[in-house]
Amino acid sequence: MPLPHIALVVARGSNGVIGRDGDLPWRIRSDLQRFKAVTIGKPCIMGRKTWESLPLRPLPGRLNIVLTKDESYHEDPKAKGCVVCTSLDDALSIAREQASDDEVDEICVVGGSAIFEATLPRAKRLYITEVDAAPEGDVFFPRFDPSDWIETLNESHPAGEKDDHAFTFRTLDRR
Repeated sequence: MPLPHIALVVARGSNGVIGRDGDLPWRIRSDLQRFKAVTIGKPCIMGRKTWESLPLRPLPGRLNIVLTKDESYHEDPKAKGCVVCTSLDDALSIAREQASDDEVDEICVVGGSAIFEATLPRAKRLYITEVDAAPEGDVFFPRFDPSDWIETLNESHPAGEKDDHAFTFRTLDRR
């Protein structure tokens, strides 16, 4: 089986915002359902702030790998249920091993901004939910050159009953 590739999974506003005050700046149930469908059964790498912002920790059915500069974080009660790594290479190595054991071809990177920025150059796929809003926020998805990517999915959806905004599911694969 080939080495599992890196996929970034993100919802972003039209202004690039992905977070505000340690939370999502919207409620879009349809996006949460897509997030689960895309990531279930795959190792997920995230930063400490993203981990601590999860309403349910760990994400069930996935190896949760938390990247932090805090070398003692594994002792923190908040770290229960995750694998703590202090280097991206260690996190990727553990994720690749788990993906291989589970026979999945993808490692999912789920935030935040610094982790996205560090992994974007290595990513083969982007799962982006484009939210039809430009909310205030303090966390942004890094800029990237769209010409480096081929869009393989583009599904527009009106806001559903439990969605704050209309949105578009996009999948981009690196050229």
